Amino acid sequence: MLKLNRRLLMQQCLRHAHNQVRVRFAPSPTGYLHLGGLRTALYNFLFARHLDGKFLLRIEDTDQTRLVPGASERLVGDLLWAGIEIDEGPGFGGQLGPYVQSQRTMIYSKAIEELLQNGTAYRCFCTERRLDLLRKEALRTRQVPRYDNKCRHLKTAEIDSLLAKGTAHCIRFKLTDHEEPLDDLIYGKVYHNVSDTEGDPVIMKSDQFPTYHFANVVDDHLMGITHVLRGVEWQISTTKHLLLYKAFGWQPPKFGHLPLLVNADGTKLSKRQGDIGIQSFRERGYFPQALVNYVVSAGGGFEHKAHAKQELLTMQELFEQFHIDRVNSHPSRLNPELLDDLNRMEITQRLSNKESRFKLIHQVQELVKKAYPQHPNLDLAEDHIVDVLNWSSQRLTLIQDLTSSKLSFLWVKPSNFQLKNMTSEQVDVMLTLLNEIQDFQKEELNVKLKNFAQEQNIKFPLMMKALRAALSGLKEGPGVAEMMEILGKSVTLERLKEAVPKERIHLEQNQ
Repeated sequence: MLKLNRRLLMQQCLRHAHNQVRVRFAPSPTGYLHLGGLRTALYNFLFARHLDGKFLLRIEDTDQTRLVPGASERLVGDLLWAGIEIDEGPGFGGQLGPYVQSQRTMIYSKAIEELLQNGTAYRCFCTERRLDLLRKEALRTRQVPRYDNKCRHLKTAEIDSLLAKGTAHCIRFKLTDHEEPLDDLIYGKVYHNVSDTEGDPVIMKSDQFPTYHFANVVDDHLMGITHVLRGVEWQISTTKHLLLYKAFGWQPPKFGHLPLLVNADGTKLSKRQGDIGIQSFRERGYFPQALVNYVVSAGGGFEHKAHAKQELLTMQELFEQFHIDRVNSHPSRLNPELLDDLNRMEITQRLSNKESRFKLIHQVQELVKKAYPQHPNLDLAEDHIVDVLNWSSQRLTLIQDLTSSKLSFLWVKPSNFQLKNMTSEQVDVMLTLLNEIQDFQKEELNVKLKNFAQEQNIKFPLMMKALRAALSGLKEGPGVAEMMEILGKSVTLERLKEAVPKERIHLEQNQ
């Protein structure tokens, strides 16, 4: 206990010794990280980096009944994927840990004792049956269910007697009037007096695990958190937290509450929407910087330039330009079309850098191999992939789209398809013609191919059908000229040469 007291004293001293900004993201490992959680983590990170501060990760796992195995690891993975760097946290070091709440139970027990001793908390022996009756009676009389604070008035002798019997109990905090406004960093002055609407809240459950509100306050204080940025749904609870800080005699951090993140139609974003999980975006093929820019585009925090062209900002550019007083206070509407535009921009951006281009090429190669495992002879040359990506960056949203069945010709070389209705001499003329075309675009290609067919007295539809088969082995898909444009000049010429029947070449050479 002496060792614990020294540790608490050291942490309390550190709390007030911090001259730099310290923020935290404190998720519960009860599921996946979704857009709302990413937005909260991101704004904390941008705020900290803008002011040369620290970003902490804390895992709030005190509700042991709702834990999902592996959720913490997935949360960390998604944060790192998004480019959010963790300065302190489980597995990342730091002097003020542990950073997992289930490992801090002795700290909470000591803090509870302090509140019991100064009279701001008390033991509650009410049974679940009594609490359930209170709830039912409140509902029957059309009132908001709330605890009636019965055990707040127990005498010392009564408490001692119940404890001697081993009666199960929890610890509750005495709510008092709090009429001072919360000076919210985003909403300005906000008034909430929770004692008007709530009974005394539980701060330590009968299983000796703290509730969210209590552990949150204790941890933020001992970890030196200077600013708390979280969703607006927690704004009403902040008054409760300020009362806890007052009960301990601690200086509270500054609070800012982020507005609701909503769908394009204004409806609330919900975890029940299976496609708002970060893992879902990753699996569908969205890139991290595109998703990050998408999230901040809805919430503000940056100088608004009228009619400015949409940009894809790097993480450094984002935190350099970020200002907390520019964050919107109204609900933040997401525009899915913008995400698609940003993802196309990121493909282009990655192609412009040698290192990221190499990684992108490798990613495409792996996707194609996975999509067509039964085809050993795939066209995966780096130059070909770059040509395809340059074409797709203005037309497709995701690189996964490149493996759709309609675009299989990009990768799967046709076999046993031969150019028909054309002599090898005509094929040679056509190949020479195609090779001389500088602007290998579908408009130019269409004109040249039509002229060629007329000059060679070849039926144009039959010729195009033969070219389609030679290039793709497919009966449907993009137009032949567009197909050539997508494949690029070198691949087009290579495939057409391979489609000339060898026996015809041999026969004509002997004539």
